[in-house]
Formats: sequence, C-alpha cells, structure tokens
Amino acid sequence: MATGARRDFAALLDELLRDEAEAAEVVGPPRSLDYLSVADELHSGRINFTDKRAEAEYRAHQAAPRPEPPRTQKQAKPTVKPPSTDPDEIAAELGLTGDAGTAEPKKLDRLRRDFAFRNHPDRVPAHLRAHAMIRMQVANMLIDEAKRRPLTKPGRGKATA
Repeated sequence: MATGARRDFAALLDELLRDEAEAAEVVGPPRSLDYLSVADELHSGRINFTDKRAEAEYRAHQAAPRPEPPRTQKQAKPTVKPPSTDPDEIAAELGLTGDAGTAEPKKLDRLRRDFAFRNHPDRVPAHLRAHAMIRMQVANMLIDEAKRRPLTKPGRGKATA
C-alpha cells in the first residue's frame, strides 16, 4: 500500500481490494466502487485489518515525507506611495488656499463630493484604505472650516464698534 500521498477513502478501499486480490492471486479487472458495494465488502469479512497492520500503516504514513503545499504567487502590493495626509497639501488639492475660504457653500459641497469620489476608502485598494480615511477626515474638516470662515471674517456678520 502506498503511503505519503493524501488519498480519499474510496482510493484507500480500491487499493486495499487490489492488495487483497493480489494476495489471493485473483485475476480480474478492479471493481468499481459505489457505497453499497463498499458496505457489502466491509461486512463480508474478506477485508481484514489487524491491529498490527493498522499500526504499521499508521507509522508508515507518519514517517512519510509530507508534500509541500503548492506555492502560489503572493499578490505583491503595488509600490504606489500613499497620498499625503498633510492638511496643507489636502487644502491645496481642494483649492482651499488663499481666498478660497470665501467660496459659497454650494461650491464647497461640490468640492467635498468630488474629493470623496476620488479618495473615499471604499474606492481605493485595501492597502490604502487607512490613508484614504484620514484624507477624507482632514478634507471634511477643512471644508467645514471654510464654510464657517465667511461668517467670522471682518466686515461680515455683526458690526463691531
């Protein structure tokens, strides 16, 4: 009986029947096995598994060299540098530098949606999701500040004395 290779139960039974047939010098084609014929064969008493034989098969199986699992090529992460999470760089990307703080709220909402379309964590590769989440948080913070800014600029809102 061959050892070392992983076999299913039907293959093991086929091999046992072949071994028994060879030992009994029975000539003929190997039988096809279905569940009923296997059960009949097991209950017939023609297959004998002694304790010594089972122990020998077990030891031979344990001593056999293990085949190496098939090597799969690991998906290499692209060497793309993650986008910056620096607030100044994100503000420049959004166009919120200089007088952009005076932009109307609808324009700022459009900036937020466009930025989210390009940078949302659900739209980037898995290895960049943490950076994308930080970028979205920073962008949202910058846009919220820009929306509040026109209300606090001098000359707007309440008059000062």
